[in-house]
Order: sequence, then structure tokens, then C-alpha cells
Amino acid sequence: MPPTLPRATTLATTASLPRTAREIRLAEVPSGGLPGPEHLTIAEVPLPVPGHGEVLVRNRWFQVFPSLRTLIAGGVPGTPFPALHPGDTLFGPAVGEVVAAPADGDLRPGDLIAHFQGWREFAAVPATAPLGDSLPDPAAHLASGGATAYAALARIARLRAGETVLVTGGAGGVGSLAGQIARQLGAGHVIGTTGSPAKAGRMTAELGYDAVVLRDGGPIGGRLAEAAPDGVDVVVDTVGGEQLQAAVAAARPGARLVVVGTLATQLSPASGGTTAPVELDAFQLIARNITIRGLVGVDGEVHAEWTERFGAWLRSGAVTFPHTRIAGIERAPLALRELFEGRHVGTVVIEM
Repeated sequence: MPPTLPRATTLATTASLPRTAREIRLAEVPSGGLPGPEHLTIAEVPLPVPGHGEVLVRNRWFQVFPSLRTLIAGGVPGTPFPALHPGDTLFGPAVGEVVAAPADGDLRPGDLIAHFQGWREFAAVPATAPLGDSLPDPAAHLASGGATAYAALARIARLRAGETVLVTGGAGGVGSLAGQIARQLGAGHVIGTTGSPAKAGRMTAELGYDAVVLRDGGPIGGRLAEAAPDGVDVVVDTVGGEQLQAAVAAARPGARLVVVGTLATQLSPASGGTTAPVELDAFQLIARNITIRGLVGVDGEVHAEWTERFGAWLRSGAVTFPHTRIAGIERAPLALRELFEGRHVGTVVIEM
């Protein structure tokens, strides 16, 4: 017998639903190094039953994101994401197709909604507004890095026409869109950093960058000074560590730095994944009137503005959505390892 969904007003044809569904759980916390497929397990569980105010969705796409390292390592107090413990199901941004909804609600089977219960085939989630056709590709709603980059550049740094922008980690989920957004907002010169020559080629050919500073194990400050001899006005930092130090050294008077990630330590096997210490010269911050601000999350107003502009840019071809699609939930654990190893450009999306 198929699972019983509550309330006679449910619209879905329950006979079309399976009895069980798969989800990815944390099997054990690594004793050292980065989590990989050996630390995760695929569990088969009863189909979720939506409660009051919820709908049942079948996930179509979900995002694999680097902050899972921090969550698996125990999380960071004061951040919006709880720690993951053995036995917990992983979670993250997802786009799901409604398969069961109350008849008196606004959602209908077939509607797509965004939610945060990825890493599973089915989820019971709060009813929210359907995504509609605001973006030409529904999976592009998982470009959360783009929303972050837009908020950093347009709202916090208030990028002005002609300014020089530096994006550390320019081929990642944030960086692959930050260069393009900076270009659309009128930046005069856009510089990115990466550790991969192949990624550097894509950054200048496809992702809006004029120049790329390659990490090769040596100090990056001198190469950044060569790429930006007159300094930089705006920085979107996704990396922290030495690259944040180099960005401060290259900052012009009045520069605005927005720190949105800590990949240098978050993706380092030698790091615990929950701290990101970096030493900065406070004298230089004061002398050059440099502003540094952290950013976590984007509010509803900024997200709506971003979605409208992103959709227009995608349709016109002014901006692309750099991402890698990997088919099948069973491939998600390996995709996480590949993300940590830096094998992909842009957002990593599991398609089901």
C-alpha cells in the first residue's frame, strides 16, 4: 500500500508515490582530513509525511556546497547552520517539485519551490511561493553564490563605475558569478585568483575576468601587485588566509573588502574546518581608511532584486550560470569529495 498522506484535501495521486525514498546521511565524522564518500551513507527511509502548512516535494536539483565541511566538523557558534552529527541527513539548497499539497493552498502538483532540504529524494517542507519562470533554468535558483556576490558588490561595497575589483577564489560558486556581476555593474578592471591554469583560462574567456593571479605555492602578494599596480578598490574574498592579507596590502585608500568565505582553511585537510584565523596590519587599515565587512546570508529584498536582474542577464546572454550537473543522488557523496578537491568550476548541482 502507498503511504497515507494527511487530510482528504490532498491533491496528489498517492498511488503514484513510492513507499520509501533515499537520503544521504553522515555515517561518521572524519578523525582527520576532509569528509568523503567513506564518511557518508545512502539510507532508505519511509516517505516523509507533510504536516500542517507543509507540502511534499520530490527534489529535482540540490546544491553541493563547501560549508558542509564546517557543519560536519561541528559547526560555528553564531552561524545559521547547525552542526551535523552521525546519523543526521545532510541538507542544503534544493529545488523540489510539489507532488502533494492541500487543496485549499496556493501550490499545486508540478509547481517548483526552493527550500533547504536537499540531499534527499523527497522532503516535507513549508509551503512557499512557487518559483514560476523568474529564471529560464530552474536549477539556476541554486546559484546562491551569485546572490552573495551581488549583495557584496552592489549593496555593501557599492561598486562604482571604473573601479578595480578583486575576487579571491574566482572559479568557485561565488567567484564564477562575481566576475560577471562586477562587469555588469561597471567595473573597470576585474581580477581573480585561482590555483588552476585551466580554471584561469575559463575565467578570462568566459567569466568576466581581465586578469587572473595563479597560486603556485609561493607568496601571492607580488603577483597581485603586478596584476593591479594601482591597487584595488573592491574585494570579494571567498578564501581568507594569505589571499585576504594580500588583498589588504593591495587595497587603495577607501577600499571596501567584503569577506564571504574562508575556503583556505575550510577546504584544507590540515585544518579543523571551523576556524579561519588571519593576521592583518591594523595600521594599514586605519591609514588607508579600508573597510572590511563580513557577509552571511542575503535578505529577501536583496534576493528578489538579484533574481530579477539575474533572470534578465541570463536571458540576454550577458551572464551565464557556471555549474556542473551530476546525475543521481547516489553520486552526491563523490561530488562532495570532488568539490573539496577543486575539480569543478562554479556551482555543483545534483540532478535527479
